[in-house]
Amino acid sequence: MKALVLSGGSGTRLRPISYAMPKQLVPIAGKPVLEYVLDNIRNLDIKEVAIVVGDWAQEIIDAMGDGSRFGLRLTYIRQEQPLGIAHCVKLARDFLDEDDFVLYLGDIMLDGDLSAQAGHFLHTRPAARIVVRQVPDPRAFGVIELDGEGRVLRLVEKPREPRSDLAAVGVYFFTADVHRAVDAISPSQRGELEITDAIQWLLEQGLPVEAGRYTDYWKDTGRVEDVVECNRRMLGRLALQVSGEVDQESELVGAVVVEEGARVTRSRVVGPAVIGAGTVVEDSQIGPYASIGRHCTVRASRLSDSIVLDDASILAVSGLHGSLIGRGARIAPGARGEARHRLVVGDHVQIEIAA
Repeated sequence: MKALVLSGGSGTRLRPISYAMPKQLVPIAGKPVLEYVLDNIRNLDIKEVAIVVGDWAQEIIDAMGDGSRFGLRLTYIRQEQPLGIAHCVKLARDFLDEDDFVLYLGDIMLDGDLSAQAGHFLHTRPAARIVVRQVPDPRAFGVIELDGEGRVLRLVEKPREPRSDLAAVGVYFFTADVHRAVDAISPSQRGELEITDAIQWLLEQGLPVEAGRYTDYWKDTGRVEDVVECNRRMLGRLALQVSGEVDQESELVGAVVVEEGARVTRSRVVGPAVIGAGTVVEDSQIGPYASIGRHCTVRASRLSDSIVLDDASILAVSGLHGSLIGRGARIAPGARGEARHRLVVGDHVQIEIAA
């Protein structure tokens, strides 16, 4: 079995962060979302992976490389315009050949095992198996309708009035039958080749389509609050690991990772938290649920439940909470005001806020 990972898209809901980087590379607990995707694929004993990339192609290629450090062989396929998921399948036709494959959206977080889903697909080999989950508001997703015996009846992309609360989570297993479906469908009103239309075509041809329920953690990382929540979740996996320097006047509480070359001085770090390589933390209180990237500077500040990307500086700022700070940004004190802040700051932005 092969894998097809979709990593195009502009990430409009993550602006201003996504103005300067692809959403698939936003770090969660110190690791890009796309790396978690590749980890899950490798755990399915898949080696051959194609990544569909768009305008951020070079950034993704530079970050992921040839895949050898993940135990994978990566191929990159360029999609010039965002013409839909099924269009990505069409572009990857030569790579996929006649093999079974898993299609995996590159901006979703799954903290759970997919091996049972893959095993069931390989055992029964339906034309498609859709991984689904109950959601409170399915209008933003592909919605799956089942009959009384659990068989897939119909799929609708982002319906205004959903007839089911089962949403496709962004992982699909396919046999080569899907290529006939992709060739048979036409663009939707959005101008895209919808994977839901392709699966609906399979159903109309009498081919078997299964729905596999997923009950573990799942999150679409399209919004800042979702990214911060995912960070909180994945930081919960950490164990204490200190490779950098921590002076005697500092205190580490709980699961704290201090990476090589980082320095913590006269500070208190409450886990779970990550202090990235080469980062300097002085006279500050960090955590819980804080992830600080590489080569950052945090001085005389308080930071919790937040993500700070590489090369950022936070200077004399108290009460930074629930925030996402871009690469190279600089946050410094300014006029007096509220002491508790929730910020979303793009790359290389300099702002002044209340200390």
